[in-house]
Amino acid sequence: MNIRVMTEENEFKLLRPCASFCRNSKGRLHSEEECDIRTCYQRDRDRIIHSKAFRRLMYKTQAFIFPEGDHFRTRLTHTLEVSQIARTIARALRLNEDLTEAIALGHDLGHTPFGHMGERDLDRVVPGGFHHNRQSVRIVEKLEKDGRGLNLTREVVDGILNHRGSGNPATLEGKIVQISDKIAYINHDIDDSLRRGALTEESLPKDCTDLLGHTVRKRIDFLIRDIIKNSIDTPDIIMSPDVKEALYKLRKYMFANVYKNMSVVSDKISYETYLSDIYYYYYKNFSEIPLEYQQHYTPGEKKETIICDYISGMTDRFAIKLHDDLKL
Repeated sequence: MNIRVMTEENEFKLLRPCASFCRNSKGRLHSEEECDIRTCYQRDRDRIIHSKAFRRLMYKTQAFIFPEGDHFRTRLTHTLEVSQIARTIARALRLNEDLTEAIALGHDLGHTPFGHMGERDLDRVVPGGFHHNRQSVRIVEKLEKDGRGLNLTREVVDGILNHRGSGNPATLEGKIVQISDKIAYINHDIDDSLRRGALTEESLPKDCTDLLGHTVRKRIDFLIRDIIKNSIDTPDIIMSPDVKEALYKLRKYMFANVYKNMSVVSDKISYETYLSDIYYYYYKNFSEIPLEYQQHYTPGEKKETIICDYISGMTDRFAIKLHDDLKL
């Protein structure tokens, strides 16, 4: 009995015509023999979960660096929350939940230490800028498994690459992850900010909370329901114009009052230039980068790319210790 074949046949019975069906996948860069139990998207999900980059997310900042208390989000818990929201929407819309989950679990693999602040710091000094979505793709295509990569399906790679606001995912499942990412980080970072005392519910834009809800739970539920209601009869992922405007206004508020506010993000020490300090050090002392990263310095690769591979793969605590050890 081939369970994968049965699952693929059930997809055609259960999912909408606009869904991404496993049998219609564009495949992998390197062809592989199919599994007789798991579909291609289920295998991608499992490969991401078992990757080293996924495990490192546990020790990377989401919004606050080394907050006091055990209940603040990390990059890993953010990823799981994106996955939960995205799967809820995909299931309600009868789209491919496995593809949605795989994209969600892999979307932030390339994120730097220190959250938004770390990415801004590295983006400021790297020629051509640094973009965590592109780095996530580099991880799954080249860096994992000692340079062999995870060999994911093209649909999952596309969703990871295009999950940022400027992206245009090729699948509806990718579009679900794109908006679920924003729903998750805006609302959960508000929740952490309230717990931290950096914000109050009353300080949030009143027109936004009057529409979306006055608690984090109510806002997330409202946003999910709005997407489902507006997308269920269309081959697209749609949010009501006024709801979308309110969500993006909250996002703008969070960037101004939390993500770019150093006194809020960390009350211990400013890590604002830690990654750029490390970058400049290794640019001058490239031979000191670990060999597992240097092995990718082949014709066509830039030294800056290899340095970014090393830095973006660091956890917060590793980057802090390295910065101290190098006496930067």
